[in-house]
Amino acid sequence: MEKKLKTREEVLEEFARKGISVSKWAKERGLHPAVVHGVLKGRKARIGQSHKAAVLLGIKDGEIVD
Repeated sequence: MEKKLKTREEVLEEFARKGISVSKWAKERGLHPAVVHGVLKGRKARIGQSHKAAVLLGIKDGEIVD
């Protein structure tokens, strides 16, 4: 069973519902907040931290390989 991907809007709504800032979420996962903000604004998330952020946010299907 495939996991349903979220839209950027759904992720932002979830943060608002939980009272979590994007910056706090990013820092807790070792990501640069500007990268996560960029992904949520629609910047491509092909490689590196942007890829990791998109996968962890649930907006991209992929694997995280450190």
